[in-house]
Amino acid sequence: MNLSYLLDPAHWNLTAPGSLPQLLLSHLGYVALALLIGTVIALPVGLYIGHTGRGSFIAINAGNAGRSLPTLGLLMLMVTLLGLGLTPVLIALTVLVIPPILTSAYAGMRTLDQQVIDAARGMGMRPWQVLTRVEFPMALPVLMSGFRNAALQVVATATVAAAVGLNGLGRLLIDGLAVNDYSRVLAGAIVVAVLAIALDLFFALVQRWIVSPGLSGRVRARARARRATT
Repeated sequence: MNLSYLLDPAHWNLTAPGSLPQLLLSHLGYVALALLIGTVIALPVGLYIGHTGRGSFIAINAGNAGRSLPTLGLLMLMVTLLGLGLTPVLIALTVLVIPPILTSAYAGMRTLDQQVIDAARGMGMRPWQVLTRVEFPMALPVLMSGFRNAALQVVATATVAAAVGLNGLGRLLIDGLAVNDYSRVLAGAIVVAVLAIALDLFFALVQRWIVSPGLSGRVRARARARRATT
């Protein structure tokens, strides 16, 4: 295993064009934009379908559509229609983000305890209060799992940006293969894998912070631990 490219300090120079930090920042930029746009589109739709039960077939079929979608083919189609640039890449990545978030938002809403929702309505909460204060917080664990899944898919797939001349970690893969520099290819694969793991751990911490302890099971775990020590 040749790690010479990855371990070369010159490739970690922040100011050097095409350095690993610069490619990493570009890659994260594509990921962040795609997740933001995809979440803005898919989250309200998934919550609405889950809350009302209308259009359930959309949410049910969205997951299958997302898994079968050829991202590189979609990217080439967008390039053909729109030309080179950031827009075709964002469209392709956003289409990849939408299905898991929409499906998880729908599933999270549909698996809620109806007795809790009825109790909230019985307390006089308005429909939007039930949605924002009861249903949405209770659906967060399922929703976050879908968001983490989307993030992992986009991190891996954002390498296709290099196929249309943009920066990102995909440059290491494409440029390395073009000149038979497999040390560069290996460096790109390792950095993408480490980035995916790091982002998943980061979003796991975010999930732990935003999800109520009572929903995540931490309260029950602490109670069992206290009983075990007494």
